[in-house]
Amino acid sequence: MRDRPTTSTALGGCYVISLRPVGGHATVRRMAAALGARTLALSPWKLVARDDRDTRARLRAALAADCVLATSPAAVRAAHALQPLRRRRGQAWLAVGAGTAAALRRAGVDDVAAPARMDSEGLLALPELQGLRGRRVGMLTAPGGRGRIAPALRRRGAQVLRADVYERVPVPPAPRALAALRALRAPAWLLLSSGEALARVLDALPEDALAVLRRARVVAASERLAGLARGHGWDDIVVAASARPCDLLDAAAHAVPTARKRR
Repeated sequence: MRDRPTTSTALGGCYVISLRPVGGHATVRRMAAALGARTLALSPWKLVARDDRDTRARLRAALAADCVLATSPAAVRAAHALQPLRRRRGQAWLAVGAGTAAALRRAGVDDVAAPARMDSEGLLALPELQGLRGRRVGMLTAPGGRGRIAPALRRRGAQVLRADVYERVPVPPAPRALAALRALRAPAWLLLSSGEALARVLDALPEDALAVLRRARVVAASERLAGLARGHGWDDIVVAASARPCDLLDAAAHAVPTARKRR
């Protein structure tokens, strides 16, 4: 396992471009600043929790399943706001990654499994999601995103009880973010942890701002996302260990010396 960057200037003089939701950039901003970088927040959407009769009914059904999986910390927070989360006897609880698992524990679920590879493929490889014929799997999630999980579970014979407890509401690029992007001259890294977020940003940006974004190097959370970036025209890409901000920034920091040598 490679060492974490130890210098506060590992990304000195660089920008990182964050595609996290509105209000969700604080961790990236703090960690980037610790490495000497500035953050350009380019949110494609905001997260809005659902609270209606149908959502509550679907959540009750999902929480009564043989196995419950949460696809994001936001899904955990939205579900917990609607009703307490408790693990029943014999029930398995799964999270797509360490951040989601930590959110479940904070919400009161005492035993959570999460994959070392923190993405949909890693989740689907967990032992708890094998041999599912005749079993019910509850999903705490949102419309869109993680689109591979439910179909894969159904192919394995599971009855999927989906509770979309929040939604991603698209927002136009903030004028301040657009101005900052247009003025960007420093080396930049695009932190890519969501294909859906990237697609939304590419559709929403005006051509001049999009041209600047395409000059950024990409640090992708998985090989699948790296392939997606290549399909959109990027060729300078590194792959991080996971979608966690610390891993994305770690990959960028370790790639910076190589990039400087090439110049």
